[in-house]
Amino acid sequence: QVQLVESGGGLVQSGGSLRLSCEADRRVSQYNFVHWGWYRQAPGNQRERVAVITSAVTPNYADFVKDRFTVSRDNAKNTVYLQMNRLKPDDTAVYFCNLRGCSGSVCGNWWGQGTQVTVSS
Repeated sequence: QVQLVESGGGLVQSGGSLRLSCEADRRVSQYNFVHWGWYRQAPGNQRERVAVITSAVTPNYADFVKDRFTVSRDNAKNTVYLQMNRLKPDDTAVYFCNLRGCSGSVCGNWWGQGTQVTVSS
């Protein structure tokens, strides 16, 4: 079991920026991650993918955040970040960190508790 803790959410005006962090505990070193990134869920909506790091060279971004959000990883700190720029009210949601990793044939799928992002007009 890997514990994930998100931080960095808050209230920001339209056009502003926030950086979310997702820190994994030390047990993450036992796994090779295959998917580590961010999802979000607004009231009344389904959870949707925002940005994820995979084995591909380039991270995957949802169309609605391309050229505004950047996902990155700091291996030394076992942390993934989501830099969010030019935020819009439609970005308001709870943002969740998700990690999928495998140790050999044993795989796990872990979620953080979520952090609220609110963008005002």
